[in-house]
Amino acid sequence: MPEVPIADRFARLCETVVRVLPFGLSRIVAPSFLGFAVINGFTFGVDLALLTLFHGGLTWPVWLSISVAYVVAFGLSFVLNRALNFRSHAPVGRQAVLYVVAIAVNYAAFLLGLGAGLTALGVEYHLSRLIAGACEGVFMYSVMRWVVFAKREEPVSV
Repeated sequence: MPEVPIADRFARLCETVVRVLPFGLSRIVAPSFLGFAVINGFTFGVDLALLTLFHGGLTWPVWLSISVAYVVAFGLSFVLNRALNFRSHAPVGRQAVLYVVAIAVNYAAFLLGLGAGLTALGVEYHLSRLIAGACEGVFMYSVMRWVVFAKREEPVSV
């Protein structure tokens, strides 16, 4: 019996979990959304672990530690989502450019705009970050599903 590729196993696992979600959620939660949540939860942990290593262990400046950990985590998220969640085989160059643009928009609109804006309006900064993070997750999933890793029609050759 041939071994099932890890991307197919990941997709099947997400589909299985979504099928048994309670409260009718199985009708509205896409398996790729669950996959995105699992992958990005993992890469958030990687981000925090690297931040701790770089700043706490190697005593790099905070700004450098945050920046390097953030870039590595978002790069890992791109690779894992491309391979496991959206199972894309399209050329990576265009996707990478679209992903970088999405991250820039995400950073400006949600992390700085919404997060800092809510804090300036008097919302406690942890709550502001949580609200911005939830919006960021929906935005990044949407962009990855319908823009970065969108299924494109193959041109018909005659």
